Amino acid sequence: MKTTLKFKYKFPENFNPTYTNGVYGCIAPQGEIVMNFFFERPPLPYVENLELGEEGQAVTPPTVIDPNDFDYNVIRFVSSGVIMNLDSAKAIHNWLGQKIQILEQMREENQ
Repeated sequence: MKTTLKFKYKFPENFNPTYTNGVYGCIAPQGEIVMNFFFERPPLPYVENLELGEEGQAVTPPTVIDPNDFDYNVIRFVSSGVIMNLDSAKAIHNWLGQKIQILEQMREENQ
């Protein structure tokens, strides 16, 4: 006898997918995989002073930028985290591998 199992997806009211371009994680002491997803970007200054000309346009690059080590920083905004066991990680790895294959085929067809 054939049986159909129906999955229903429930989303919280504030569900909001976020972009990620990196992950940081580890293996927890209990053997789970811990992943924290982040978006990496250059920082924005707290303060920036510009000299303006008579028409209101910037006439020089910023004279003061706070923090002063601004050019040597990268912001990693951690948006979410996931903890999973080995079996779940293997299933997700398989699913992701399939999606990667599809995208690579699509890329090849478009070249």
